[in-house]
Amino acid sequence: MSEVKPKVILAYSGGLDTSVILKWLCEKGYDVICFCANVGQHEEDFSAIKAKAVSCGASKCVVTDLRKEFVEEYVFETIKCNGIYESRYLLGTSIARPCITKEMIRIANEENAGFIAHGATGKGNDQVRFEMCSMALNPTVVPIAPWRDAEFIESFKGRKDLLAYCTKHSIPVDAKPKANYSVDENLYHTSYESGSLEDANCAPDESMFKMTASPKDAPDEAETIVISFKKGVPTKITNASDGTSITDSLDLFLYCNKIAGKHGIGRIDIVENRFVGIKSRGVYETPGGTLLRAAHLDIEGICMDREVKRITETLAAEFARLCYNGFWFAPEMELVRNSIEFGQRDVEGNVRMELYKGNITVLGRESEKSLYNADLASMDIEGGGEAFDYNPADAAGFIRINAVRLKTYAALRSKD
Repeated sequence: MSEVKPKVILAYSGGLDTSVILKWLCEKGYDVICFCANVGQHEEDFSAIKAKAVSCGASKCVVTDLRKEFVEEYVFETIKCNGIYESRYLLGTSIARPCITKEMIRIANEENAGFIAHGATGKGNDQVRFEMCSMALNPTVVPIAPWRDAEFIESFKGRKDLLAYCTKHSIPVDAKPKANYSVDENLYHTSYESGSLEDANCAPDESMFKMTASPKDAPDEAETIVISFKKGVPTKITNASDGTSITDSLDLFLYCNKIAGKHGIGRIDIVENRFVGIKSRGVYETPGGTLLRAAHLDIEGICMDREVKRITETLAAEFARLCYNGFWFAPEMELVRNSIEFGQRDVEGNVRMELYKGNITVLGRESEKSLYNADLASMDIEGGGEAFDYNPADAAGFIRINAVRLKTYAALRSKD
């Protein structure tokens, strides 16, 4: 009677690293089930990936289309939370990892697999994200990280060793020359790092970009769009220039990518702080996310109470930190997301915007739940108009009360 092999679910891309890991796991006696998530990678041939996985030794390869789930449960959630890490990074890779891991664990449970494996390096954030999410969803599933395994690292010291292993085991290798940087893609963003980009003073090559036109080459004519929100979630985009109107969540976001990318919107080049303590240089394209974030911030301005806004801004920073560091399924993240959800209940309406050569200009906004009152804000109307009892003279007392502590502090400093 043949021995039953332990099952492992491998996050598989079809690339060099995960193909080598697949064969290596087979040699170690595992029954390898490959999993490839469709989260909107550009021009990916999933049929070819499945065939390659099986030819390299996998017992099967599962490809799951997660695009709609990714948009509705992760992308729109991030937009609703105004998620941005260190004031610049829109979390494109960070939010994809919990989406992918959740499906990996579902497959592991279905296949009765005791292990999952990934190709994340020992210096990056993704190892943390995959494994923290896995442990939160099913603590009994054991993660395997070959790039932290001493034997694996000793065997594969660089690309040359990986290619030699592929030759030995007849693993097909992409004949195209390898780009001098690494790429991570999903429908929310494309990220570029490593290689030539490790020189923080080396400008990225224009030919690298996939989702956005250069602002210099963007159309000379602006386009006007209207984005509609309900409870903080985008529900419709309308192109006022050509009449296009889209309400389906996935199609809406893909259209945001298309029109924002066309106008050169959404590129950044930054140095960020990884959770593991290393500074990392990354170049990112997030056209649709940049567009929706700008619209969402604007509609909040007209719908959201001042103190609710102040508190949700602190929650947004915490959301970004937890997301970036891999705590998507943590109890504190549940607290943050539910609190923000409550604050979004009246965030609805339309934002009209102009897109032009890398710029987003808000032209106007409207909402049935607006807290803005033109009479109350007007410099031409004394008081608050008919609807509000506002006496400008009351401001004198307001100012004096708020200045008490400032006067006390000034008196203390005068003794220095």
